Amino acid sequence: MGGSTAVDAGWLIAVVLVLLVLAALAVAARRALLERGGGTVECGLRRPGTGSPWRLGLASYQPDELCWHQVFGIFMRPDEILPRRTLTVVSRRAPDTAEAASLGPGLIVVECRAGDQAEPMELAMSESALTGFLAWLESAPPGPRLVLSLARLIVRG
Repeated sequence: MGGSTAVDAGWLIAVVLVLLVLAALAVAARRALLERGGGTVECGLRRPGTGSPWRLGLASYQPDELCWHQVFGIFMRPDEILPRRTLTVVSRRAPDTAEAASLGPGLIVVECRAGDQAEPMELAMSESALTGFLAWLESAPPGPRLVLSLARLIVRG
């Protein structure tokens, strides 16, 4: 009877290990699928007014929006979508000691607002990712009103 229990425990451990390996493969495959389009960086996100903790994820630069995906999510759709035209950077700072412990070393915290949101959000990213983020924001095409204004000037010209 003791040998049977040991075999059952061995099978249980083997099944748990197989499930852990499959879960790790699923996370790696999802990340590879998210990164295949390019323009993806590691980025933490937090909404400070709500007292929520930092969530680790990936930010994907799209032509008109920043799509943020949680690292351990199941679905391919983004958890947060930030429109490029209304996204503004309010400030940047170094993380405090508690934030650095949860985020990791070498990150910069950027406070942003998207659209008419009264509540700011914070993004945590590396210095090089921040440079790319700011370049992506600044290189946005002009808004529809400006395009219409330029078209009127050309027609009147």
